[in-house]
Amino acid sequence: MSKWLESGLRRDVCVVVCGEGDPTQQAVKRAIERKNDDRIRPKRFNGAVKKLESAGILERTPDGLHDRLSLTEAGETRLREHREWEAEYLG
Repeated sequence: MSKWLESGLRRDVCVVVCGEGDPTQQAVKRAIERKNDDRIRPKRFNGAVKKLESAGILERTPDGLHDRLSLTEAGETRLREHREWEAEYLG
């Protein structure tokens, strides 16, 4: 597993982006906050996105006032590998 997916927040970002296609960065943050029923500090969230982007797992594309996020091929591969690893333990 990639060290960039060791963080639960980074994994959650990848899962939401994969499931939503190319959501806005703000939509991803809101989806994770709803799941956890807790607010994520913007600095923490943006840091997670930047780390994923610098690792080549996410791409950020400006779209008006918002940035859209998408998984790279490497990001999709790493997320799939993580799901397979989970399946070994969760059945």
